[in-house]
Amino acid sequence: MTIPYVAVGGALPCLTIFLLRCAMNKKQVGAWAMFDFANSVYPAVITTAVFSAYYSGFVVGGDDGRGTQLWGWAVSASALIVALTAPLLGAVADRGGARKKFMLFYTGLCLFGVTMFTTLDAGMALQGFVLFVIANVGFESAIVFYNSFLPDIAPREMQGRVSGLGFGVGYAGSALGLLLAAPLVDTIELVWIMVALFFLVFSIPAFLYLPKDEPSEMSVPQAMGWGLTNFRSIVAEVWALKDLRNFLIAFFFYIDGVLTIIVMAGPVAEETFAFTPSESIMLFLIVQLSALAGAFALAKPTDVWGPKTVLNGVLLLWIMAGVSAFFVQDKSVFFGLAVVAGFGLGSVQSASRSYVSLLIPDGRESELFGFYALCGKSSSTVGPILFGTATVMAGGNQRPSFLVITVMFVIGLFLLRKVPNPRVLAS
Repeated sequence: MTIPYVAVGGALPCLTIFLLRCAMNKKQVGAWAMFDFANSVYPAVITTAVFSAYYSGFVVGGDDGRGTQLWGWAVSASALIVALTAPLLGAVADRGGARKKFMLFYTGLCLFGVTMFTTLDAGMALQGFVLFVIANVGFESAIVFYNSFLPDIAPREMQGRVSGLGFGVGYAGSALGLLLAAPLVDTIELVWIMVALFFLVFSIPAFLYLPKDEPSEMSVPQAMGWGLTNFRSIVAEVWALKDLRNFLIAFFFYIDGVLTIIVMAGPVAEETFAFTPSESIMLFLIVQLSALAGAFALAKPTDVWGPKTVLNGVLLLWIMAGVSAFFVQDKSVFFGLAVVAGFGLGSVQSASRSYVSLLIPDGRESELFGFYALCGKSSSTVGPILFGTATVMAGGNQRPSFLVITVMFVIGLFLLRKVPNPRVLAS
């Protein structure tokens, strides 16, 4: 039985073929991947290609680097909120049997924030800051609960491929979102409405078909009380899981570099390399397709070789790309460099999700994916601030910031050596 979703750029036919070949619940795996397809329009259009440059260049304005700095602070503020709340809410969702409800609530919060972007105009820096924080907290928090379904819907020997499938289909969603955004940029309010509708419509299968919340001995308020009372012991239990602990520390550093590049790519393309808004959309469209190819190409190797092997290779690629970006002057060369780096974008996220999934004990998925979000989002409060501060200190020159972020990849690669490779042999 196939799932009759609309094909986009060949990625969704690949989804159907994949599901026919695997012995998993096809509706659940398909619906899970479709949520990645749905939500990927948000980072592509909002945090990367359109809203980031719109906020820093138009809403804030000026050429003194203040727009880049405020954008970095907005990203960091939202990441900090997610980092501080995700572990507790993940534990509450597990104990209170409310994982799907939390995912639905935060998806709605993101849609509300994006829709309210239509009220922004030049000079409304504070309002834009607050609305982005609301939208981004909703998006990032929904991802915590979405990720936690992976161990439920896929066996260990298939989690790398299912994770890669999600990111691959997600990048198809990003590409489609950028194609839809391109003709709307002259009436920018229509871009925000399109993003909200896209996310809403394509997320429906996930809420219909993903596993239902299981009844629990605790209500959500009781689970919240339990979580607040026992949070120190929860942290201690996680810290005692040595392999997971060491992975999360390494992840803290390298994902900081990845997320900072994602959120700063729009301002860099337009301010350092003089891309027009339309050229930026085309750049990020091609990067999404490159990332889609990387996510699919390295999905099976993640299972066969283990996620650590894949991550080591991809981090070396990003280190070389970060150093090269410091020296590149020509727009076309930067375009090519971005496409090469994009190949590793989907795989670094997919392999990381698979890695942590293999290290999580059964029954604690939301809780420990909450700590996964804690490390990822608390680190991403650092990178954008460092990037924006380095840009201001350099008088608006963004190039020194490339090297600052590259250091994060180097540290993450070094720390990853302490973590064993949970190599899973798969046919």
